[in-house]
Amino acid sequence: MNIAVIGAARSGLAAALLAKRHKHDVFLSESRPVEDFPETLDFLKQNKIDSEFGANSERALENTDLIITSPGVPRTAFIIKEAEKRKIRIISELEFAFWYCKNPIIAITGTNGKTTTTSLIAHIFNKSGRKAIVAGNIGNPLSNVVDDIEADTVIVAEVSSYQLDRIEKFKPQVGLILNITPDHLAYHGSLEDYSLTKYKIAKNHDENCLLILNADDELASKGASYTKGKVAYFSMNKVVGGIYNKNGKMCCNFPNQHNEEIIMTFDEVSIPGIHNAQNSLAAALAARAFEITNENIRDSLMTFEGVEHRLEFVRNIDGVDYINDSKATNINATWYALSSYKKPIIWIAGGRGDSNDYSELDLVVEKNVQCIIAIGEEADNIFNHFSSMLRCYRCDSLEAAVKKARDIALPSNVVLFTPACKSFDMFVNYEHRGEVFKEIVNKLT
Repeated sequence: MNIAVIGAARSGLAAALLAKRHKHDVFLSESRPVEDFPETLDFLKQNKIDSEFGANSERALENTDLIITSPGVPRTAFIIKEAEKRKIRIISELEFAFWYCKNPIIAITGTNGKTTTTSLIAHIFNKSGRKAIVAGNIGNPLSNVVDDIEADTVIVAEVSSYQLDRIEKFKPQVGLILNITPDHLAYHGSLEDYSLTKYKIAKNHDENCLLILNADDELASKGASYTKGKVAYFSMNKVVGGIYNKNGKMCCNFPNQHNEEIIMTFDEVSIPGIHNAQNSLAAALAARAFEITNENIRDSLMTFEGVEHRLEFVRNIDGVDYINDSKATNINATWYALSSYKKPIIWIAGGRGDSNDYSELDLVVEKNVQCIIAIGEEADNIFNHFSSMLRCYRCDSLEAAVKKARDIALPSNVVLFTPACKSFDMFVNYEHRGEVFKEIVNKLT
């Protein structure tokens, strides 16, 4: 088969290499200049993969049977529209990798909490003696792992709306929709389209599959209408047929159970915040679907250390905790972060907006934030919205913002970097942004 891969970032390279391993003719096309990919050209030459950089040209369409598109390549991109016009089949890297996958998959999607819940599920499995690896949107494309793992290993895959947009047969044994709030609307065009794309996680489910939904999230819970499989819920309130909070305890009650089971108290969960309570409920329910015991779930939730760039403790200086939450790329993620600390917060925010409505944060800001330091393309919008409510500053760089926070912070404060914005105005991605934040903080005297 003649395959064209669009995009030379991680998932594109992984898909191209997987296609090459399976004896397909592969051509990789990247619209950005080769200078943006300093090591990629040598990698492609070593693996005898033909490529082009700087444009998606006619070469990507000539005699092409299949296009594999990388996450985030716009639906409106010329190469995609032209391929559709020529009726060339287009799929995502996630779909292509699934064609070669022989292992059970737990797939997690949602606007927020995907990375934490994915990592948490894998932690529960491995600590319980069940082999599991993480893959997908978490940074290790599914194409990298499907050929090289043992048959009894469970793949725990974080999947984005970009990846689900172009699936055909992708069928995880267990799918989770954690929540749905406005995000990536520049790509999807509307919240309705974004939601429908999330529901595709259960597109191919049958009676042997399970869809886990957040009963407290109106849009996520509507996913039940889009599956032919079984449905179970997690909630901060009591639900029948799922897992829930009852008086500060994690409880479960399934249709085939006669008794309510108490797994643990939420005070015993190692990571803070109501959002992590919800993530823990979802992860526990996925583990129960694979018959992992309550005892193993409890022990695992008590020892999980969290994920990088998500409410990550960096350093304490003179009694002030510095927290890296660079992964908070939207309003909803930042709401949870601002709700997670009892000390008054010095909030560093900003980056590239995505139709951000900062009024959604007004109540939590009034309650928990002492002052705001705004950076990036959204600095003026953040300053203008909040400056009538509390003290606000604008800084030209993340380094200047951290130093400003250092100057004004007292031992009664937490310095919380939770941007509520994308990173692309100043950084390569949220990981790069978080690494820079940590480097700045660790150099403070």
